[in-house]
Amino acid sequence: MSQVTDLIPHRPPFLFVDEIVSETADGLIAKRTLRADEEFYKGHYPGAPITPGVLLCEAVFQTGALYLARQAAGQGTPAGVPLMAKISDVRFRNPVYPGETIVIEVKKKESLGGFTMMSGSVKSAEKRVLTVDFTVAWTTPAGAPKA
Repeated sequence: MSQVTDLIPHRPPFLFVDEIVSETADGLIAKRTLRADEEFYKGHYPGAPITPGVLLCEAVFQTGALYLARQAAGQGTPAGVPLMAKISDVRFRNPVYPGETIVIEVKKKESLGGFTMMSGSVKSAEKRVLTVDFTVAWTTPAGAPKA
């Protein structure tokens, strides 16, 4: 898990990537095993748990952040955090249940003006779960908001 937490600021209980599987110049593949004791299953849905689609999307976005962090480290880019700028064309195809291991893949489409456009997908046991296009900005945090 340190290969993940060393790269992105996300932490349990809002970390949805367990490990990096492989990486290329234009993409990254990661995995996550969804455990039956995850808190969100208590309410989604009691007696018939299913993984919320928004959390599956978050797993893709975190995998994109991992890809960008690895790229930034290789280029000597200053420290920062990934911020979601745009989400489009989300398609859900199959549900994911407790105990399943998902494979998350992201691919860089292009970079322009500080933004990186990417596509992502999730599979479970070779069945397609979702696809999504998204845009991320790598930003240096300005500090905590003033009260």
